[in-house]
Amino acid sequence: MIRRIYISFFFILLSFSVVAAEVELNENHPQEYMVVKGDTLWDISGKFLKYPWHWPEIWSVNPQIENPHLIYPGDLLWLADCDGKPCIKLTRGSRNGKLSPEMREIEFDEAITTIPLSAIGPFLSRPRVVGAEVLDSAPYIVAGSEERLISGAGDQVYARGVDAQNRKHYNVFREGPVYQDPETSEVLGFEAIYLADAWIKKMGDPASVDLRTTSREVMIGDRLLEIDDKNFDLNFIPRQPTYEVDGVILSVFDGVSQVGQYQVVVLNRGAREHLEVGHVVSIWQRGDTVRDIVLSGVEEEDFFNLKNRNHKNEVVTLPDEKAGIAMIFKTYEKVSYAIVMKATKAIHIGDKISDVE
Repeated sequence: MIRRIYISFFFILLSFSVVAAEVELNENHPQEYMVVKGDTLWDISGKFLKYPWHWPEIWSVNPQIENPHLIYPGDLLWLADCDGKPCIKLTRGSRNGKLSPEMREIEFDEAITTIPLSAIGPFLSRPRVVGAEVLDSAPYIVAGSEERLISGAGDQVYARGVDAQNRKHYNVFREGPVYQDPETSEVLGFEAIYLADAWIKKMGDPASVDLRTTSREVMIGDRLLEIDDKNFDLNFIPRQPTYEVDGVILSVFDGVSQVGQYQVVVLNRGAREHLEVGHVVSIWQRGDTVRDIVLSGVEEEDFFNLKNRNHKNEVVTLPDEKAGIAMIFKTYEKVSYAIVMKATKAIHIGDKISDVE
């Protein structure tokens, strides 16, 4: 459960250790920009830069301003020259450096976010990726009250395997699709589909469980997993990965076949491949394999003309095409969740991911 989300740009400069390509400004960049409510760091970066993930390289911290690593509505960002290189400076007040007399303490959660949190909020605590052994060993619903096979919010169910020493608040999940590497066939994990919040009413074997908020029906065999109640500190610092990235899109949520901006996808690469929160990757539309009708001679071939019969089934694979940009916002050992920040072509399951330019 997310209690409160703080967006911090602390250590932006110190933590950015990758030597990236030379910063390129957007051709139509403004000289200055006043931050407004609803802005995101990614959008603002795109106003000034050709590649938004280069933002940490040009952000100039002003130590005289309270919370210099946070950006708020009303702040003025302006393009300056820092030792012959472009940099972005922040003025909290007027350009002459005088702070506004109405200066007040600003709450952290008023600061602008790196990306639209509404698009990723549900994925920070649920759903989750788990191993088969986790689901197999988790407590499970053994029966519904009054012999019901399907239960919902307000109903009581019964669960076995609940440890009296553990907490009394759980999420109910159901085993979802298996995430399997398309090249190696390695099982990377299972999607645990969130169903409901559950409170243990009375311990025992079975335990009595009250269902609270539900997103879909709860059935016999569904599993209880402990609440992921971390207080997420989302230090989203868009940046290039430090290692080569070579993977594919395994899945997309919401049951769609084509992926667009701000949709969440699952990648077949995770922490063991050195991916981290904030890493930006390119998405490549996989080239189709088509039949070469010229070389195969299909257009001319008939019963008496078989001169191209050795190439009758000649095919060619079209080149991959750049289709978009995604930023990783949650990692597991073998997979990651990423949000598509830009889509220039249709994106599909099976399309490739790689390093950004």
